[in-house]
Amino acid sequence: MKLTRKMVLSRAKASELHSVRKLNCWGSRLTDISICREMPSLEVITLSVNSVSTLEPVSRCRRLSELYVRRNRIRSLDELFYLKDLPHLRVLWLAENPCCGSSPHLYRMTVLRNLPGLQKLDNQAVTEEELARALTEGDEITAAPEREGMGNGHPEPPCTLSSISSSQETSQDPLSYVEEADSSQGHLSLKPSAKDQFPSFSQRDISSSHKNRNVLTAILLLLRELDTEGLETIQQAVGSRLQAPHLQELREDTE
Repeated sequence: MKLTRKMVLSRAKASELHSVRKLNCWGSRLTDISICREMPSLEVITLSVNSVSTLEPVSRCRRLSELYVRRNRIRSLDELFYLKDLPHLRVLWLAENPCCGSSPHLYRMTVLRNLPGLQKLDNQAVTEEELARALTEGDEITAAPEREGMGNGHPEPPCTLSSISSSQETSQDPLSYVEEADSSQGHLSLKPSAKDQFPSFSQRDISSSHKNRNVLTAILLLLRELDTEGLETIQQAVGSRLQAPHLQELREDTE
């Protein structure tokens, strides 16, 4: 599926592409994000759980500070070449792509050697020690990946590590969206204490019953469609419900 102008403006609630600063397309079955070339003001973009195969389109987003592309079809770490000239990039979530390979250490060192400005990689803070080690333990990327007969931003042949459809991955990973929303406080306009706003969202609670799991999964997926006002309404409702038992206990104690 191609990311279109209509989809971008709808998701970002904007009137013009050049004014879009934050875009959330998590789990949207996207293969083509070439329209990102027309959004130079993008600062935060969430593309996790899709079928994106190249990062070339985001190389035009000079203001980009946070990029979430976990679980896509990015085959080669050479794609990092397209991110090397983004001066404000501080957060990258690239895990669970074919390019991560079989050596987590080499993968992390290579990413940090080529993107030393990162402060967080795959939801883990980057340390000064890691940056120093990356200079000798990571591979340097000096050229863009070669593409035979493939245009940048377009789908590639099926990949075994990403053959599961986006809808299947979404149902199997109901908490991933919340984790990325917490990491990028920008694209959902969440406050720093977002995790504290949903204290009941734990793996133990989700697995308590099949029915509860399905309901919670649906709620988490619908959260991405809400604007700030909608999220604040949910926050208030959840807060009131969590306080209800405590208020009931206080009333019983005073009677």
